[in-house]
Amino acid sequence: MQPADPRTLGATVTDGGTNFAIWSNAADAVELCLFNEVNGKLVETRFAMSHRNGPIWHGYLAGVRPGQRYGYRVYGPWQPENGVRFNAAKLLIDPYTHQLDGQLSYVPEIFGHVALDGVGTGDLNVRDNRDSAGKVPYSVVTDHRIREIHRPLVPWAKTIIYEAHVKGLTSKNPNIPVEERGTYKGLGHPSTIAHLKSLGVTALELLPIATFVTEPAIYNRGRQNHWGYNSLAFSAPHSDYAATNDPISELQWAVDQLHNAGIEVILDVVYNHTAEGGVGGPTLSYKGIDNKAYYRQDASGNYVDVTGCGNTFAASNPHSVRQIIDSLRWWNEVIGVDGFRFDLATALYTSKSAFNSSLMSAIESDSVLRNFKMIAEPWDISRYSLGDFPHPWREWNDAYRDSVRQFWLGDLARGYGEGVSDIANSISGSSSIFYYRGPTSSINFISAHDGFTLHDMVTYNSKHNEVNLENNADGSDTNRSWNVGSEGETNDLGIATIRHWLKKSMLATLMLSSGVPMLNMGDEVNRSQNGSNNGYSLPLDLAAENASSFNGGWALPWELDSNAQDILNALQELAKIRETYLADAASEFFTGIVDQGTKRKDIAWFSLGGREMSDDHWKDEEKRSITVFVEADPSRGLLFLMNSSTAETIFTLPDNTWGEAYRCIFDASKEVASYEPVIASPQAKIPVAQHSAQVWLVTRTR
Repeated sequence: MQPADPRTLGATVTDGGTNFAIWSNAADAVELCLFNEVNGKLVETRFAMSHRNGPIWHGYLAGVRPGQRYGYRVYGPWQPENGVRFNAAKLLIDPYTHQLDGQLSYVPEIFGHVALDGVGTGDLNVRDNRDSAGKVPYSVVTDHRIREIHRPLVPWAKTIIYEAHVKGLTSKNPNIPVEERGTYKGLGHPSTIAHLKSLGVTALELLPIATFVTEPAIYNRGRQNHWGYNSLAFSAPHSDYAATNDPISELQWAVDQLHNAGIEVILDVVYNHTAEGGVGGPTLSYKGIDNKAYYRQDASGNYVDVTGCGNTFAASNPHSVRQIIDSLRWWNEVIGVDGFRFDLATALYTSKSAFNSSLMSAIESDSVLRNFKMIAEPWDISRYSLGDFPHPWREWNDAYRDSVRQFWLGDLARGYGEGVSDIANSISGSSSIFYYRGPTSSINFISAHDGFTLHDMVTYNSKHNEVNLENNADGSDTNRSWNVGSEGETNDLGIATIRHWLKKSMLATLMLSSGVPMLNMGDEVNRSQNGSNNGYSLPLDLAAENASSFNGGWALPWELDSNAQDILNALQELAKIRETYLADAASEFFTGIVDQGTKRKDIAWFSLGGREMSDDHWKDEEKRSITVFVEADPSRGLLFLMNSSTAETIFTLPDNTWGEAYRCIFDASKEVASYEPVIASPQAKIPVAQHSAQVWLVTRTR
């Protein structure tokens, strides 16, 4: 091989061939392996990477064009006791590849140690000499470059996020051709976009789309990884989501269609661990390239696992920071995505605080990335750091989630805290957490991919994860859910009615809170996972297994009954209310200070008697109702009446200081399609149904 430019890692196409470069600090030698069809057989040709610039091994091959399949073999010592596991018998994926070809075979050959089965059982200390080529995916040379992208650039204050799974979002959409359902092509279909637009969505947050594989142990029990949090290649779009043989171009097209509709795209990225699992996991890429450099380890060569997935990527090391930055730039500048949600973000640094993280500093210093949306999941299995991330990062706010569920679904008998202080803090932007950063630092959610759906949190008290075949031991046991007196689906009209009102009331709380609302795919149409709060896996062959066990809960239903239609109508109406009255008003923290001109506060809290709440009201742990006033502009305000008690409750509207006319524009206990707004005067007595909320528009001339 000829010398090549060592500054650009990966496979870079030039006019006459392709430049290859890979980082390995401790390797003794590296071979580039090309795979080509010869007489119907795949033939491997090896080239020594004889040129080295420090830890970067590089070489140039003339005539190599896009579509070429390749991999690496890396030579070095086998010292498991020191965390060193080189094994040239294993074909390795290029960490910088943007496309993979082929599937992972769950056989002993994919493991670096001598394994007896496809799970990796065997002697972890003995190097295996069987060739893994043909059993692992091949890297593919591609040539997609930085392109012009027309972005919506939606400000945080006007952002509404919709978290979705690529396949689940469109796989049941009858408006999309069958071959395009559940694909990137389906994301850009007009019917998908129309649905998102009807909800006021400005950002589609996709569960991981970087190429992933199923963990061997999960595969062994007849299940497949559905969510995608098991990265095989950080910067290669998952080809199973493509309707064509060009996943990169197809994904670019989908992003462009969403952009044209004013919708940004945020990717859930998993840089905290990889699909190579623990020390007994397969050798697919980093483990064979330079195990000690790429994974966090203790002095004895044991993996430091703060992800719960067997390994933790050494994201604080300079070469790892470089790779993550290069990956983010590729998704941003080549694919066109507008932001990233970092899975288990606290696992990406070893310092005490994200403020001192080398990766966070690199992102903030990057002239491109610092201009886009960055969202942290501020915890891993060893650390919880909500509120610890520096501006301009935003954070998933699970404290918000818990406070909303506590207020609407909690009861003293099950030990949940009561009162209204927590819900008041959450509605007003969680200033106790983000006091120096503003309310848009909080990504508010009441459900997400991980946990109960909105429908299931009012239908089940306990998790039902038996379908994962883990003896229902997986998933959280703390759900703050309430089945309204009967576990599972029911024909009891009274129970069904309360559940329906609760769902609409919680959606109203989410959409009218200060902060950035995030919707969970399908909550707008009663999507259910039959009580599973850990829907990460599906059968290897869904059609062959008892489909009733899954009930299609992993996919968005597009055929709606009357109840689902009313939930959808409610969310659409709430999105309009938020956009019209709240987005601008809630962009900064409320002060609660009386304006000397209007004699009103920008936010105020009222008791049932229509007077501002006293200290005694705030201290009342049994209080289950609250009225919130928000000043929208000098002529209008919103009043949010919330009744989580078990009985209809009479609320007194505030006096004419706050408004001269009151009009109810949303009532969770009423069908949205046939609802006619109610007009009332200051100090009027208003009945609010049990377990439900109302929204009132307050108008005035002074």
